[in-house]
Amino acid sequence: MTLDVSRIQAICFDIDGTLSDTDDLAVQKFERLFRPFSATPRAAARRFVMWMESPANAALGLADKIGFDDELIALADFLNRHRKPRKREFLLIPGIREMLSRLSERYSLAVVSAREEKSTQAFLDSFNLTPFFRVIVTALTLEHTKPYPDPILYAAREMNVPPSACLMVGDTTVDIRAGKAAGAQTVGVLCGFGEEEELRRVGADEILPSTADLADRLLS
Repeated sequence: MTLDVSRIQAICFDIDGTLSDTDDLAVQKFERLFRPFSATPRAAARRFVMWMESPANAALGLADKIGFDDELIALADFLNRHRKPRKREFLLIPGIREMLSRLSERYSLAVVSAREEKSTQAFLDSFNLTPFFRVIVTALTLEHTKPYPDPILYAAREMNVPPSACLMVGDTTVDIRAGKAAGAQTVGVLCGFGEEEELRRVGADEILPSTADLADRLLS
């Protein structure tokens, strides 16, 4: 699949693993623990940390691998809504602020996160990112969150653009599935939990090493 840049009028960003880099140290720690038990200890460690961060995303990622994903969407949505928020320190992926500044001059930007509202806003406020975004959609904004298309459809309406003119940017199959279901184009990024093979398998239109590379890709 090939990204059609000419279609894009608005961009929706996931947070964890896409804008926020909070888990690399945890992955490194657990990678050592998984080495005796796994042929791919880093991938196993990333999935374990993903489970701790978001049981909904992890459940859907596992179900996707065994072909049981559609049946677990409702369960994943329930888990995401009822998980207890964690107090955490926030890290910003290098180059993100500059990327958002450049893109906001041409595109409408939105956050589409499966986090609850308080931690979503806390992350954005930590780095003064809120002014870049016209819309902020969290796990509790609508009845359903990702991987349902509802958050992206809502963001598109709020930004007054058709869903087909949106680009969903995220690091997991959940983000790509939600974007595709909404009729948006999608970019998978490798700075978070996702792996290139699985992101391509669910239909990502393009894969980038980091979200920070997006401005160069779209504005070149």
